[in-house]
Amino acid sequence: MKNLLKLTSMSLIATTAIYAGGYKIPETSTNAVALGAANIAHNHNNADAAYYNPAKMIFMTDENHIEADLMYIGLEKVKYKGTVHGSITDESSEKEDFIIPSLHYVSPRLGDNHVRVGMSVISTAGLSKRWEGAEPIKTAKEFTLKVVEVNPTVAFKINNNLGFAVGLRGVYSSGVVKSSATASRDLNGDAFGMGYNLALSYKPIKALEFGVTYRSKVDLCEEGNAKLRIGNAKVYDGGASVSVPLPAAFNLAAAYTFESDTTVEVVYERTYWSAYKTLDFDYVSAISPILVPYFDNPIEKEWSDTNTFRLGITQKLDDLTLMAGLVIDESPIPSKTIGFELPDTDSTAVSFGGRYKVNEKVDVGMSVLYSMHNSRTITASDANENGLDGEFSDGDILIISAGLGYKF
Repeated sequence: MKNLLKLTSMSLIATTAIYAGGYKIPETSTNAVALGAANIAHNHNNADAAYYNPAKMIFMTDENHIEADLMYIGLEKVKYKGTVHGSITDESSEKEDFIIPSLHYVSPRLGDNHVRVGMSVISTAGLSKRWEGAEPIKTAKEFTLKVVEVNPTVAFKINNNLGFAVGLRGVYSSGVVKSSATASRDLNGDAFGMGYNLALSYKPIKALEFGVTYRSKVDLCEEGNAKLRIGNAKVYDGGASVSVPLPAAFNLAAAYTFESDTTVEVVYERTYWSAYKTLDFDYVSAISPILVPYFDNPIEKEWSDTNTFRLGITQKLDDLTLMAGLVIDESPIPSKTIGFELPDTDSTAVSFGGRYKVNEKVDVGMSVLYSMHNSRTITASDANENGLDGEFSDGDILIISAGLGYKF
């Protein structure tokens, strides 16, 4: 599977985005963008059920379902105004634009037990933050994490109202870390990790649906090459590694469909970011003692678990389905350890979209999500370990997704 993931990642456009709390990407399909990922309990007979709640595959029509999506992500500049270790700083990060594809598939029923299999090829995490200012580049000239996940799933029918699913997470990632000061670093590496996911879907009556999902943590140990310099002199060129977690996540969802064919879904998500305690770079060979305080001592992170609340509304018409969403998300990063590499803040996102049934086999969709990030002030009382005393602002995010579904 590792070779498959590498080939897949080469065919995908590099995912270097950050628009959820931390560096997790929750929206990987057109419907998910339209609903703010509030599509855990209720699924509109779309192939993205293979990822969002594979237990829902049991209740889909008995045919092959496939969906291809293309998503644009525009990241506005993040601004910082204040001081860094006492030096007055007024800087902005680089604006980022990305195109990200995804693919979802659900099989017809297999055998008398109505077993269904699914497959999703998606980007479930990633970040990229680049700075050019004199102070930010000392620690975060570039921090990039690219992630591609292949997620096969199998769903089982327990009874007419209950489905269960289990899946395997195969995650390939690559990372870049660059800093530029008197002592500078340039590290490139990649990693492969494994995990699992579980899902339940329960429909006690026609109008009421419940969904529960769990995705396990995957440790991404990026191994590759590092170049360390003092001034223009290269003092290390060899093997290096750094590990970051793709955190576990638990989702609990409920949806109710009214007689008007209006479905309202609420989702509570708990993301276990507390797994990210330190950022610790390791080198195959010993590095110069003068570089140890800059590049080899563990960097405290101590992130916190977060709560995310999602609301999705779907209105089904004859051949048209309209959707809208609201997301309230927390940042996991404490004020003590926040830095230029990931200046995350609490956010609120609104979304809308639609899906049109062209015929019995083909449907198309388009959706938009806009994430508004709060300003965040770091004060001297926070004792920030990166020497920050100021405010991060802006950094809003626009997502536009288009999708094509096909049944056969």
